[in-house]
Amino acid sequence: MPFTPGDENINKNGRPKGSKNKISEEIRTAFQLVLENKLPDLERWLQQTAQDDPAKAIDLMIKLSNRFVPELSRQELTGADGADLFKNIKFDFGDDKGTEPS
Repeated sequence: MPFTPGDENINKNGRPKGSKNKISEEIRTAFQLVLENKLPDLERWLQQTAQDDPAKAIDLMIKLSNRFVPELSRQELTGADGADLFKNIKFDFGDDKGTEPS
């Protein structure tokens, strides 16, 4: 069906913000199934890689995990107007002689 300007069936707002592309979701699901079916092999491959180059094995694990486990963003806790929430908290670890605090 060719594009017709002014067609009332056209979604002028586009895809809703945050909605996922159907094809991308299908590819992600298929890739996840492949990985799940190859977990024993994947573990063996990572162990073989780690014997030769441990840093490369860790890098591969991080790259794989980033595809399925989202990275946590850094969060900073502050009070009103950015005030330090912990300014009145003090820790007492005892004196230098190793005695317990009273």
